[in-house]
Amino acid sequence: MAGIVLAGMESGCCSAKKQQTRKPNVVFLFADQWRASSTGYAGDPNVKTPNLDQLAKESVNFETAVSVCPVCTPYRAALLTGRYPTTTGMFMNDIYLPDSELCMGEIYKNAGYETAYIGKWHLDGHGRSSYIPPERRQGFDYWKVAECEHNYLKSHYYEGNSPEKKFWEGYDAFAQTNDAQQYIRNHAKGEKPFLMVVSYGTPHFPHQTALQEYKDMYPPEKLKLAPNIAEEKKEAVLKELPGYYGHCTALDKCIGELVQTLQEQGLVDNTILVFTSDHGEMMGAQNVRPCLKQVPWDESIRVPFLLRYPAVLGKAGRAVKTPINTPDILPTMLALSGIEISKTIEGEDLSGLIKGDAKGDRAALIMSVSPFIPDLDEYRGIRTSRYTYVRKVDAPWLLYDNEVDPYQMNNLVGKPEKAELQKKLDEQLNAELKKIGDEFKPRQYYLDKWGYKLVKGGHISYVPGAEVQGPGMRK
Repeated sequence: MAGIVLAGMESGCCSAKKQQTRKPNVVFLFADQWRASSTGYAGDPNVKTPNLDQLAKESVNFETAVSVCPVCTPYRAALLTGRYPTTTGMFMNDIYLPDSELCMGEIYKNAGYETAYIGKWHLDGHGRSSYIPPERRQGFDYWKVAECEHNYLKSHYYEGNSPEKKFWEGYDAFAQTNDAQQYIRNHAKGEKPFLMVVSYGTPHFPHQTALQEYKDMYPPEKLKLAPNIAEEKKEAVLKELPGYYGHCTALDKCIGELVQTLQEQGLVDNTILVFTSDHGEMMGAQNVRPCLKQVPWDESIRVPFLLRYPAVLGKAGRAVKTPINTPDILPTMLALSGIEISKTIEGEDLSGLIKGDAKGDRAALIMSVSPFIPDLDEYRGIRTSRYTYVRKVDAPWLLYDNEVDPYQMNNLVGKPEKAELQKKLDEQLNAELKKIGDEFKPRQYYLDKWGYKLVKGGHISYVPGAEVQGPGMRK
């Protein structure tokens, strides 16, 4: 807590003692569609992420961080509630997260925190360009937010309690970062600790709108492609990858600037800093075209996850192979913040693991309840530190040993020599489903249960004027 104590020394010993017992600030930064493998510290031979690489050296690095349902709205709902998509009904994009759900912002606010949210929300379900009034903000007070926006060069947002549509200046990630830096400065010496969430839109497509100076860092002819990219997808991948990496490197700059601001304000030691993403990006792997996710392969479900908290964890980074899943994030952050974990939360508190307590492997549950991309059936699966196992409604689908097959090119399902392993993993999957009361039925069961009406293509309509849908609203 050196930075915090230093900031209060002029006020005398009493102030210093008060600072020593102050709860940590929380800065939670997350990208959109940034897959786990696309950082320098994770071994990507192409992408330039010097700031994240340095942060990884100072952080707990969860090498098997998993997106429970790899698409925008379901991830965000699971993040804020600590609950699974089949429990909340939040398994589709563009649906409304009910006020009845107890969320991260409310919990931290009730614990005496200032709360802030900057960037993409995608939990309101009232239209992607609509104003979100205070009563639908789930406990966040400082507010510069768009429901959903990926026009990075003309990116709208709403500020505070004004329904006036505003636009970030220039490339939105840079402007959002500047705003987040100012928020940190304004609250560095405040009476209360703060929770600030910054939700970036990049590197989600469109990739062509990455700034030219960043795209120019990645000439297509110099890019090395992974071996699980099919020959017929390579042309499309090489068209998209310079912009994808360009967005990543630009966002890396943003992370570096926020880290520097925390340093300048003396807040490093007593701030929990998290960097992660909502889900990954297939980018041609497994013969899945660029710009898609939702599928259960690692490029889609695995995300970066760095957590730095020097006052408790020290300043040396370390890697953790034990999986962390989306619903685990909130209870883990609450425990590290010294805040009671609500009984409604389903995720597991992994703060002991972060502090270095020994823990064996665990299974992170993954799911797609009602997928809305072509040729994808609903599935449930688990990702352990070593294995991926996925089942469709009527049969096993995928089994990979990720230690010997990191690009998941050898499906072991049905192989006699792996029968015992498959049986064990199937039992693990069943156990995880039982914990959350999910019987894994066909998608229509869940659509009927929660009262959703889909349009052609299998998704919730988000055109202006479309009916607002959320768990149980149409019943």
